[in-house]
Amino acid sequence: MARMGEGDKRWIVEDRPDGANVHNWHWAETDCLEWSRNFFTKLFTNQTLLNGEGNLFIRIKKVEKLAGEAYVNVRKGKIIPGYELNLVVSWEGEVKESDGNSVVKSEGSVDIPYISDENADEDPEIRVIVKDDGSVGKRLKEAFLAKGKPFVLEQVRAYVSAMAKGGPAKEELEVKKVVKKSSSSGGSSGGSSEKVAASVAAAPAVVEKKEKKKEGFKTIKMTEKFSCRARDLFEILMDENRWKGFTQSNARISKEVNGEFSIFDGSVTGINVELQEAKLIVQKWRFGSWPDGISSLVRLTFDEPEPRVTIVNLIHSDVPEEDRYGNATVVENTERGWRDLIFHKIRAVFGFGI
Repeated sequence: MARMGEGDKRWIVEDRPDGANVHNWHWAETDCLEWSRNFFTKLFTNQTLLNGEGNLFIRIKKVEKLAGEAYVNVRKGKIIPGYELNLVVSWEGEVKESDGNSVVKSEGSVDIPYISDENADEDPEIRVIVKDDGSVGKRLKEAFLAKGKPFVLEQVRAYVSAMAKGGPAKEELEVKKVVKKSSSSGGSSGGSSEKVAASVAAAPAVVEKKEKKKEGFKTIKMTEKFSCRARDLFEILMDENRWKGFTQSNARISKEVNGEFSIFDGSVTGINVELQEAKLIVQKWRFGSWPDGISSLVRLTFDEPEPRVTIVNLIHSDVPEEDRYGNATVVENTERGWRDLIFHKIRAVFGFGI
């Protein structure tokens, strides 16, 4: 996946006065690191956690550090957030006697070493540090863990949710208008430009109508070529020991119609719908992170146009656009999984490259 400033510029949509990213159809990327810093700064600056309860006073002071990367990609109107961040915030605590006289003050920090889109459905590790290692410092640390840790996690979840909705790109997701030449420019070139602009604006609309057949779901289509017999590839995909070999993960695969399977350490489960040796595999697939009750349909057809050359056509339909946590990366991750974790791995492990 391209980062800001990297990769082939042909895949990055740049703003031009004479063009538009209609319906956000093209790939566009927004750098979100500074936006993320401002987001966390607003959440963590001067936040009182304890104000006298048990004669304890604890306050989060500010964001001391935010390092890493954060970006949002938009493709075909789909939001694809990406971030790997290390966040450090400072806090201070104080213990007072009943008469209000201060006994001791201490400072500390909260280190969250890894906030990542890959673990968006999990709370990150939090390390609470206090400078005073005595009894008072221990008391303040315990109080922070009880009161402050839930608060910190709540703010991180708010960030994850905001990024899933587009972060700073959210306001940019409206359709940009095509700039037309004024009628005063006249001439055949002006009319031609308007026709081109109109055709560009109209093209995505046709696609949108097709996708609305089942709102919230997408279909993935891929064609891959292998240097092997169709029978060999069919057996690899239906043999749990070979599956374990090329994915380096646990698998249980029934070779019977209506039989169940579990792959990628149980992350994907399903049943066999139709099996034709060396010709067809049809299965129901479900990812554990998907909303309850949702499953997709995988259809793999095998064609051997010449000896030891096999073409596989994949149609993976009814893939939800979002997982149960609201992350809009399901289609992107599923497509990448087929390409990188299955097809490319088979070529590398079994030597079936063309």
